[in-house]
Amino acid sequence: MLFTPAVLKNLTGSFHHLKIPLVNAPAAQRDPAVIDTVSTMLREIEAGGMDAVLRYAKDLDRWDGAPIELPAAQIASSGDRLPAELREAIELGAERTQAFARVQRKHLVDFETELVPGLVAGARYIPVSRVGAYLPAGRFPLTASAFMTVGVAKAAGVPTVVACTPPQPNGQANDAVVYAAHLSGVDRVFVLGGVQALAAMAFGLLGDLPVDMLVGAGNAYVAEAKRQLFGTAAIDLLAGPSEVAVIADESADAELVAADLLGQAEHGPNSPAALVTTSEQFGQDVIAAVDRQLLTLETAAIAGPAWRDYGSVTVASTRETAVALMDDLAPEHLEILTVDNDYYHDALRNYGSLFIGEWSTVAYSDKGMAGTNHVLPTAGGAKHSAGLSVSRFLKPLTYQRIAREATKDLAEAVATISDSEGMAAHKATATMRLERAGEQPNRPTEPASAR
Repeated sequence: MLFTPAVLKNLTGSFHHLKIPLVNAPAAQRDPAVIDTVSTMLREIEAGGMDAVLRYAKDLDRWDGAPIELPAAQIASSGDRLPAELREAIELGAERTQAFARVQRKHLVDFETELVPGLVAGARYIPVSRVGAYLPAGRFPLTASAFMTVGVAKAAGVPTVVACTPPQPNGQANDAVVYAAHLSGVDRVFVLGGVQALAAMAFGLLGDLPVDMLVGAGNAYVAEAKRQLFGTAAIDLLAGPSEVAVIADESADAELVAADLLGQAEHGPNSPAALVTTSEQFGQDVIAAVDRQLLTLETAAIAGPAWRDYGSVTVASTRETAVALMDDLAPEHLEILTVDNDYYHDALRNYGSLFIGEWSTVAYSDKGMAGTNHVLPTAGGAKHSAGLSVSRFLKPLTYQRIAREATKDLAEAVATISDSEGMAAHKATATMRLERAGEQPNRPTEPASAR
């Protein structure tokens, strides 16, 4: 995560870096080779249909010819093959995520209002009909992904949700991922990975109509496939490598902040982790704590390069400067550990999800325990977009009901504007209704071409 030069020029406060990323490029930059590969795959699958999908499944997923759809009984029994402690944790995460989504849904209410006598306008929240969810199961199977995609779609009222998940080395689906999807209400599950999975759902190749929306995280190829399929289907968002940022002062625990930075750096070797602090000594303490923890961290081979290449520590002179810097970063996950947490909560504007106080950590949301969605904007996307939520699966469809008594004011104004634009047919739709209502325009109008 890098600061924007134009923003820095207009910053009123001062700051300096204790650590900067070694890689001077956005972690989520698009790879031309990935773009070309995905383009070729989508073109071949659109032309070749399921034959092309299965050919890629054989080449990339080691598909052995077995049915790619999981039987309903296998989906339902997936939890039986899990350790009891893991099963209970998945059940807790599924319930909390859906509970939060159900509350969100209750706050999105249909409404109708009479703007003026005879002019009624309103909106209804209608769920999309079919959603395709991609459930990652690569280096780290993201068990909670189904909570955020399948479960929230179902809470929104989506009738049909199908899911694809890549096979494990043994050719089977990951039972924890499947059980999370089962608890979330999935309708069908296919053991199919990558670009071919997204294409099969988008093009309607899995024995169902094409999905209306594609959701879920994945690697660079999955993200690029979603980008190229946007328009064929809607998408949730284009998420890059996972990001974390922390605002902390001298009141925070340096070991805790270091652990939280590494907790997201663990996602991948290009996952950015940033600290903005108002205390130089605290910044130095966190750097030292990260170095110590990496010595014994089991995933240091991943988190270490991420911290080395994409980690940063910045000292801001004031809390206002810290807010300005962090709003420019617009991180996916943002933690606040200060004596002024309420100030930062009120002042900050750009983040995917906020974690307030030392007892809040990103991992709680990542695993579905906090209830909020972990599908969030990255690479500065939080400046203009929010994360996935129940509202994303709903279409706020507007309508209007206009009575005769409202016709005169409406029609005359529309006729005037249409006339100024030279749009005679638009004008006619209004003036014909004036005539049928027994009204006459207040003044004659002439076409734009006559003036």
